[in-house]
Amino acid sequence: MTWNPFKKQDEAQVPVEESAKAARPEPSAGKGHATPKRKDAQEQNLRPLVPKDRKASAKAAKARQREKENAEYEAMRTGDINHMPKAERLPWRVYIRDYVDARFNLGEFFIPVAFGILILSMVVTFFAPMLSLPLMLLLYVYLFAAIIDVVIMWRKLKKKLIEKFGERSVAKGMRSGSYAWSRAIQLRRWRLPKPKYPKRGHWPE
Repeated sequence: MTWNPFKKQDEAQVPVEESAKAARPEPSAGKGHATPKRKDAQEQNLRPLVPKDRKASAKAAKARQREKENAEYEAMRTGDINHMPKAERLPWRVYIRDYVDARFNLGEFFIPVAFGILILSMVVTFFAPMLSLPLMLLLYVYLFAAIIDVVIMWRKLKKKLIEKFGERSVAKGMRSGSYAWSRAIQLRRWRLPKPKYPKRGHWPE
């Protein structure tokens, strides 16, 4: 019998190969179909970005927006700050409203006074034309006085805002100045959001 030096190596290799085969998972017998291609799987996962009924979707979006605006308007009318628009909930805007509402503003009565003077000037034109010019001068004097009053108010208010909330509260993008004077020239009962207190004199801290 001829001695084979590679016999033990071959015999040792056979169990290793068999064990490797046994360790491999067998294909599932119950699968029953081929693995789908990547392209087909991606197509199945796609969802349409545009709704089928665009008119119905746009109508529903408008209804939701209208409902939100109505709720915000009602919150401003009742003074419910928690449901007001985000811009109206800014702390410096709340301070501006309270400050303007606490003081007596000449510009608050400009519109009714101007309307009354114009009507009165039209009436006196038929009976005493010489009074038309003094009435118009009176209107301009009142206008300039209201402007000066707003300027003085804003200078004082601006200092308080910077001290309390920093430069950000009076930055150009915040439009705090226009917000203050536009509220100051409105009649108090017509202001939105509604004043926190029914009477003047309640200054913010």
